Amino acid sequence: MSASGGTKAIVAALSANLAIAAAKFVAFLFSGSSSMLAESVHSLADSGNQGLLLLGGKKAQREATPQHPFGYGRERYIYAFLVSIVLFSVGGMFAVYEGYEKIQHPHAIEAWYWPVGVLVFAIVAEGFSFRTAIKESNVTRGGLSWKEFIRRAKAPELPVVLLEDFGALVGLVLALLGVGLALATGDGVWDGIGTLCIGVLLILIALILAAETKSLLLGESAGVDEVAKIKAAIVDGDTVTSVIHMRTLHLGPEELLVAAKIAVQHDDTAQEVATAINEAESRIRAAVPIARVIYLEPDIYSAEEAAAGPDPAATPGGR
Repeated sequence: MSASGGTKAIVAALSANLAIAAAKFVAFLFSGSSSMLAESVHSLADSGNQGLLLLGGKKAQREATPQHPFGYGRERYIYAFLVSIVLFSVGGMFAVYEGYEKIQHPHAIEAWYWPVGVLVFAIVAEGFSFRTAIKESNVTRGGLSWKEFIRRAKAPELPVVLLEDFGALVGLVLALLGVGLALATGDGVWDGIGTLCIGVLLILIALILAAETKSLLLGESAGVDEVAKIKAAIVDGDTVTSVIHMRTLHLGPEELLVAAKIAVQHDDTAQEVATAINEAESRIRAAVPIARVIYLEPDIYSAEEAAAGPDPAATPGGR
């Protein structure tokens, strides 16, 4: 996995979640708080999710084979999608069930100092993990807002860790509120309400992750800036006069396929066209290094045929 995959952020989140999960479960045993049980399962599910992300990154590094000629870069998308399923089923649905049960059968929280102490510790640990994820994301985020970064990022690991850590911090605050209100009022129903809110939060985050990773699995094109760079790199103003049409597709976060039909002069020789194509491929790779699979098809551009097409703006001509 490349540095952009956020390995450092994943490892930081994994370390924090394993420690937090153990502490929360101990607090549940001593206090009987359903919020603590839901949060311990949440942290355990998050730990499994980080393990899935690391596994996906490892599998994505395998060499291409005759059966998979474009390699295994999309393994990272598959495992990120699995993360959303685990977060929804194990984290969210369990918390909703546990919250409902606690509301139906409330009981007082015992040894209050255990859940309160563990929640404070967990907030500090998750804050450290979230800070690491933010720092790693800022390296590649550029001028994008956080919403745009999560929606446009081609490497799924950092958006997943960011959303998980954000959800964990909000969930911890909800758990602390539920436990605090249960202790203040002596009514265990508040603990169940806090647990129910945690479950709803996790389900919402899981649905967002599923939607974003589904888009990556279906296949996304290069970003607007990358497309502009590729088009500018193709045209040399001599042999290659324009790009008739072009398609790009991410084979993985750091591997891009470029397929384009390019316009050449009608009197160019085969040798001149072949040389121009090779030089264009070199310029593309220099401008956008992740463009590793490139197919350029030469053609003689016809303005008349372009104008006569069913949608000249979408597919501007070519034979």
